[in-house]
Amino acid sequence: MNSIEQVRAKVASQKTQLPAIYGGIDFDRDPERFTHDPKAAVVQDRTPNGVAVTEEDLERVRAYTMLGDVVADAYAMLMPKYGFRKLISMLQEACDHGVEHVADAPPELVALIRAMEQTPAWVDMDLVREGARLERNATAHLAPYAVRGAFIATFLNKYSALPMALTGTLSNESAARRVNETATFFATTTLPGALERHGEGFKAAAMVRLMHSMVRFNAIRSGRWDAKVYGVPIPQVDQMPAGLIPVFLMAFKMIKEGRRTFNAEERARVEVSRYRCFLLGLPEDLLADTPEGVVRMMTARNSTLRRGYDDSTCGELVRATLSAYLPPDKSFANRLHNSIERSFAKTFFLKEFLKGDRKIAEQMGVEITPRDQAIFVLGALGITTRMTAYKLADQVPGLRDVADKVLVKRVRGLLKRYGHAEFTSDASKYKPTHGVAEAA
Repeated sequence: MNSIEQVRAKVASQKTQLPAIYGGIDFDRDPERFTHDPKAAVVQDRTPNGVAVTEEDLERVRAYTMLGDVVADAYAMLMPKYGFRKLISMLQEACDHGVEHVADAPPELVALIRAMEQTPAWVDMDLVREGARLERNATAHLAPYAVRGAFIATFLNKYSALPMALTGTLSNESAARRVNETATFFATTTLPGALERHGEGFKAAAMVRLMHSMVRFNAIRSGRWDAKVYGVPIPQVDQMPAGLIPVFLMAFKMIKEGRRTFNAEERARVEVSRYRCFLLGLPEDLLADTPEGVVRMMTARNSTLRRGYDDSTCGELVRATLSAYLPPDKSFANRLHNSIERSFAKTFFLKEFLKGDRKIAEQMGVEITPRDQAIFVLGALGITTRMTAYKLADQVPGLRDVADKVLVKRVRGLLKRYGHAEFTSDASKYKPTHGVAEAA
């Protein structure tokens, strides 16, 4: 684990290494989004279930709040020279065939690929493979109904949600694309061999990583981003929840029940999540491998993120995402699926991320009807039944491989349904937002 001084030095180095993006940012100053006072933060309790966040945890989060992705950002900085589509095609070729097969590959591309290839010693790839296999059950059965609800949970705070608003996700069409891309990424990484060097998941992670860097480059260069208020677009601490939310919920529940150690299956799920996060550029410092460690780091992040809800940013993102039509066509079956999935997602969001607070949901424009609740209950029953059946089959030697093949087939069917993920960020489609416009 890096010392706090090492992390701070890495953060400060962005100014000299990547002046086109970070030259105008004062890294010695905390942005408004970071607060030392938990009473002003999203989460006020820094000792959840007796797990105490340390001062070192807080300082680590403070530093990573201002860290982008040095190697991917350097590659994104080549957009004025190559154009974003050329950067994407070179990255895809490097993932498929190796960077040595990319004609005149810029050194920034080589550095990005090499960084992703250097699997750190703390990653257990056997556990990663087992974790991916175990995740296929939930990916095939729960994810298609829960992904929208989990996606809108990232819009609860104006400081962390702003990059999405800036990139034009306020429209229903863009929101649908982002939801499907998110579902595509996580589903892809559960396929057999997907997280190996030339696997589909490795490539998807590289594409997501470049997309994030393009957002940083375009947002800061647009002149509509106020770093004194919002810090760095999509900092490392904001990628942590997206990659570790299921692990955090599992760890939090374990500690509440009095358990302090992951069992073998849970440990495998943790490891695949950690490795996904590594491929996306997150440092080991933010990727704990114990229940207490996971809860501490996530609480440190949430108890220093200043509370703030701006309806013109957060509310519009939530409403656009809930209104979005996700299926590939308007057939009767797909329209029915979209209606059922939307009802399930709304209730899932209410229960998992708003702690059942209907008043807050209504303020955000999320109305939960009796129909939504009924669909959620019936849907949850059906999903649980199917997942339980596959979990039982997984324990029977003769059925295990058969069941897994069916799950793989279902995941691939979902990927076809989600459509081709572009993982791009085109600055020409960026939209001014209320918060950014005021800061500019």
